[in-house]
Amino acid sequence: MKTIADRLAATALLVLAATQASAQGDGAAGITEATQMVTSYFDPATQLIYAIGAVVGLIGGVKVYNKFSSGDPDTSKTAASWFGACIFLIVAATVLRSFFL
Repeated sequence: MKTIADRLAATALLVLAATQASAQGDGAAGITEATQMVTSYFDPATQLIYAIGAVVGLIGGVKVYNKFSSGDPDTSKTAASWFGACIFLIVAATVLRSFFL
């Protein structure tokens, strides 16, 4: 007569064998499908990053204008940081797109 431990071990082996058998299907097709799904998101994501860069540029322009109008001596530093943020967003989107596609 089998004990509970023997039955659990046999069940675990059967589950493991079934998992291995189903995992050996067409893995290349799954990888290809996943690659196509990920690359299909790059164009909308790139456009979104460009739009975010434009909004950041507009907000930065308004902030720099306000500082310039009020005579703040810190205007050039603020302008450089906002301009750098916009350039980073645009360059990062372009580089990531060209690197992964």
